[in-house]
Amino acid sequence: MTEMTDGVLHTLFRTEQGGHEQVVLCQDRATGLKAVIAIHSTALGPALGGTRFHAYASDEEAVLDALNLSRGMSYKNAMAGLGLGGGKAVIIGDPDVIKTEELLLAYGRFVESLGGRYVTACDVGTYVADMDVVARETRWATGRSPENGGAGDSSVLTAFGVFQGMRASAQHQWGDPTLRGRKVGVAGVGKVGHYLVEHLLEDGAEVVITDVREESVRRILDKHPQVVAVADTDALIRTEGLDIYAPCALGGALDDDTVPALTATIVCGAANNQLAHPGIEKDLADRGILYAPDYVVNAGGVIQVADELHGFDFDRCKAKATKIFDTTLEIFARAKSDGIPPAAAADRIAEQRMADARAAKAAKAS
Repeated sequence: MTEMTDGVLHTLFRTEQGGHEQVVLCQDRATGLKAVIAIHSTALGPALGGTRFHAYASDEEAVLDALNLSRGMSYKNAMAGLGLGGGKAVIIGDPDVIKTEELLLAYGRFVESLGGRYVTACDVGTYVADMDVVARETRWATGRSPENGGAGDSSVLTAFGVFQGMRASAQHQWGDPTLRGRKVGVAGVGKVGHYLVEHLLEDGAEVVITDVREESVRRILDKHPQVVAVADTDALIRTEGLDIYAPCALGGALDDDTVPALTATIVCGAANNQLAHPGIEKDLADRGILYAPDYVVNAGGVIQVADELHGFDFDRCKAKATKIFDTTLEIFARAKSDGIPPAAAADRIAEQRMADARAAKAAKAS
């Protein structure tokens, strides 16, 4: 990626619009590594965010994804009350084809070269075992296995946090923080989704699922035959009597086609960047659909991996993730008082926290 096309350059210049501090293009020809590391903000601390390994259609698409995801991490970490900023990395290519130990080690060296400004973790296409390899070349890799001083699978607390967000949404919408008797549709039952299904069933919810991977669906149905599977996301969002829609796969799940078709009255899921473009949050509000901001409710995982930097303690992390319930209710209250959608309310709170941190740093430096 050292030879940048006009499209990549144009995409990079969007950093000015998004307020990014730094974007690094990484290439190691010997291993086939092509990656982007985007640091959106270090106002609250080092930029923490996972590494996504994905077969992007173009370098431009990869850069744009890194920019969007890193910005989301700044807001997520701010709302989670962590002393961390936001960053994200993407590795370009099909992980099933090009992922090797040598490639991950090369990537770890790039992370280390940033001197702690960026702290990485798992994301789509990367796993605990991968972070163990990356950590051999950098001090700034979290999401490692317990055997290697890490917290293990962060999907556990991600799902728990989403469940807390759902409980808060139910409290706000129906006056009762339970999913008992509610029909919940989960799109994507892989890393996080299958744990979320467990919480929902334990709470007495009726669950409908879909996933592009048949084996993921089969794993749920073999264990819980009462769960209903539908063919695809389009069928899921149109399911009769659906109360809550939980997007738990890739971003952009809420767009101009899906929002008008939604039968649910609440959207609360684990996927990042669920709003396909600005204005979708207003479309949801106009239809009377309560949207729980994705970066707020899916923060359980980042709470878990961030704790590795201080010596991991699961009970401490779970207690922090439980507070997602209160944070979600705070956002709904702010949205109501300001007359704005919940997504805008969450943005305002996060932006104020980052602005206050920058002002405090400036005052200390002067």
